[in-house]
Amino acid sequence: MATEDSMDDDVFESLEDTVAHSNLQVNQNAYNRSTPSPTGYRDYKPPAEVLKLCETDTIEECNQIIHKTILLGDSGVGKTSLLVKFDTGKFQPGNFSATVGIGFTNKVVTVDNSRVKLQIWDTAGQERFRSVTHAYYRDAHALLLLYDVTNKTSFDNIRAWLGEIREYAQDDVVIMLIGNKCDCGTDRVIRREDGERLAREYNVAFMETSAKSGVNVELAFMAIARELKRRQSGNKDSNRFSVQDYVREETDKTPCPPCGN
Repeated sequence: MATEDSMDDDVFESLEDTVAHSNLQVNQNAYNRSTPSPTGYRDYKPPAEVLKLCETDTIEECNQIIHKTILLGDSGVGKTSLLVKFDTGKFQPGNFSATVGIGFTNKVVTVDNSRVKLQIWDTAGQERFRSVTHAYYRDAHALLLLYDVTNKTSFDNIRAWLGEIREYAQDDVVIMLIGNKCDCGTDRVIRREDGERLAREYNVAFMETSAKSGVNVELAFMAIARELKRRQSGNKDSNRFSVQDYVREETDKTPCPPCGN
């Protein structure tokens, strides 16, 4: 599943070869700190309001359930750009300094007047980081699995990623398949219908997003948050919220523009 390394949008992916055990420990230490870094990105400074939010979350939400959400996918599919767009509302086109392995940020969202705390982990996509990534699957509540609609290899590798999820993640983990970079113009090589077909095959939710334009970025995380809130409440009603139906209805309102092929 190895692909060409890219620093355009996966800033947690380094070209350095010294990764495996030392960095897992470093990042685990970051996870255990009472006041975690709001980004984990070297040289990236979020707005003051984002820093303030992270500080208040740590103090005021200490008794709140944290829902661990992980971004997965090949190198270069746009995992970090998607996270930064959701976290700050800004698109970062690839001016990060590369760092190693895994980082995370906390984000509190409001779902039906209730606060849901997501701890969103951004992972490296290269093969040599895979053993580190596997360690984070086991207690994940939700997984956002990305491919790049302009990169056929990243789409072809989705089946392998889903195989790893089956092997390492909990059986009831929430999974969403995301075709990113849908603002691609004429560069698209994967049709929306192809993504929808694959999602149906694996019975997972699906949407297309653009970290650059912002299309469906917030929706992706809000859909996950709604599903996690439902599960937390223990609602067994037969008419319960369905993440697939919610995504389908909402994406129909704000579809990605056609790419001209």
